[in-house]
Amino acid sequence: MIITVSGLIASGKTTAARALASRLGLRYLSAGEVMRRWAAQRNVTLLKFSDMAEKDHTIDREIDRLQVEMAREGRCVVDSRLSGWLVPADMKVWLRAPVDIRAARGAKREEIDTCVALEELQTRESSERARYRGIYGIDMDDLSPYHVVLDTSHWGADAVADALESLARPLLERRNAAGP
Repeated sequence: MIITVSGLIASGKTTAARALASRLGLRYLSAGEVMRRWAAQRNVTLLKFSDMAEKDHTIDREIDRLQVEMAREGRCVVDSRLSGWLVPADMKVWLRAPVDIRAARGAKREEIDTCVALEELQTRESSERARYRGIYGIDMDDLSPYHVVLDTSHWGADAVADALESLARPLLERRNAAGP
């Protein structure tokens, strides 16, 4: 069983993916954590690292290669902006929320002003859109690979996790019943 949880910055994908992995007893994989770790190793901000990735496409390609490789082992929830496009999965989820809500979430998480969070979010997303189109030909507005699209601004984190679990559990049970 492989589930992907994707979405734009601060859409709730990490919170939902972690909760879903825990509830279903699956491994949790995060491309974002790899990106943050690599930025920290280089002593740069995530915004600066995104700028570096615009100039060096091997950064995105390597992160994406790693997520696909790790997901191949199965029994996981993959948290990544592109996992729905790149990882063959039983269930592909796209989470969304309006930009003002996402900026407020990002500001709270990063402990920064909402206006700063909004500017950084828009800069990073613009960079990602250009990189993903240039590297893979992916249009981030094309949601056709996803089985589930959910606006997280209407529900709290637990309700989102409940909804995704209710959709994923029958798939997992069928998969377990069928055997390896």
